[in-house]
Amino acid sequence: MREGSLEAPTRHPLDWKNEDFYDPAKILAEEERVFEICHGCRRCVSLCNAFPTLFDLIDATSLGELAEVPRERFRDVVDHCYLCDMCYMVKCPYVPPHPWNVDFPHLMLRAKARQHRDGAPHRFRDDQLAATDRNGKLATIPIVVHAVNAAAASKPLRAAGEKVMGVHRNAWLPKYSPKPFRSHARKSPEFPVKNGERTPGKVALFATCFVNYNEPTIAHDLARILEHNEIPYVLVEKEVCCGMPRLEQGDLEGVEKLVRKNIPQLAKLARDGYAILTPVPSCTLMFKEEIPLMYPGDADIEAVRDAAFEPFEYLMARKRDGLLKTEFPRPLGKVAYHIPCHARAQKIGQKAREALESIPETQVLTIERCSGHAGTYGVKKEFHETAMKIGRPVFRQMAEFQPDYFASDCALAGHHIEQGLGDTKGKAELCHPITLFRMAYGLK
Repeated sequence: MREGSLEAPTRHPLDWKNEDFYDPAKILAEEERVFEICHGCRRCVSLCNAFPTLFDLIDATSLGELAEVPRERFRDVVDHCYLCDMCYMVKCPYVPPHPWNVDFPHLMLRAKARQHRDGAPHRFRDDQLAATDRNGKLATIPIVVHAVNAAAASKPLRAAGEKVMGVHRNAWLPKYSPKPFRSHARKSPEFPVKNGERTPGKVALFATCFVNYNEPTIAHDLARILEHNEIPYVLVEKEVCCGMPRLEQGDLEGVEKLVRKNIPQLAKLARDGYAILTPVPSCTLMFKEEIPLMYPGDADIEAVRDAAFEPFEYLMARKRDGLLKTEFPRPLGKVAYHIPCHARAQKIGQKAREALESIPETQVLTIERCSGHAGTYGVKKEFHETAMKIGRPVFRQMAEFQPDYFASDCALAGHHIEQGLGDTKGKAELCHPITLFRMAYGLK
């Protein structure tokens, strides 16, 4: 056995159709094996709260050993994992192909899937938070949208929501737009398709639930950037949620229902030569990694995986192909940029940073730490304070930089950071990196 590994991590498919995947005894045995390895290593202690929770449980025993930790307390560790994948991708020396074969996030996913089947204590709330399509369709009904947004800003109603639904009264919640992107998107001008060595010359926009229902400006700005660079685009028809919110809850059957709706149309677009752009990193990660691992060898899913791009991954590849305009009449000054965990997990490098640094008279501070929001984790009553604690190093670095703008590819993380900054943000304005790029181009 060698200590650690310098080889690139590889991932085994999720055997989630096998009943052994859900067997409590087998899950417990794997938790004991992996937790013992983690106890002897502890290099992930600075990531999410799953590892401090595990190590605190061990250190509180008389002998300081895993054997003394009550097995029912393992659930505390599982509940603090939000599947960011950072331990697997950047920290753990024992991931495959190492013979110890440690995949902590997917072990946590397996335990979450068992809990979801058993009916977790907060399953109703978690299922409601994960129903992004339904929530968006209902909340953006005219008149209703204003009532929903007002309720989210009402202290008495938020206090009641904390008691009834377990959503923390002080956690930032997204507003709903009265004009969803998909119903107000402009049709792409007709440009000739210019394929590059690295990039297809036409784009399919997968708007995502959040961008469509909550912050359509992000997609409008992305479309404007594509138009400026004479890249024709289409909207993915009848898209539904990518499945990440349900994956985070362990609802794999719920993920499958969404996969069966999304993949056929996405696969057709991929085979028709479109690059599929998703302006939320978690959605891109689903199409690039999590769904392919759930359905290994599926030709349609692999076609979608190979066609999926982060927006700046696509734009910077377009630049290397010599097909991106590089005149930026508007400098941005100082930009504090947070790269989300689900962007880092894609192993594509810091493409938004690369794009922002190409703008003249623009200074970029890049922060590679978790913001703490982590999808639905940061809004839950039992985890919100921990989420704010996890984000403190990010908040501090941004405040010390005194930026003109602060940004994150994950809009949820951006708002969580804004909440954490509070009065320390000064004159800084929260803008999505796509919006900043559109501004630098001088586009309205």
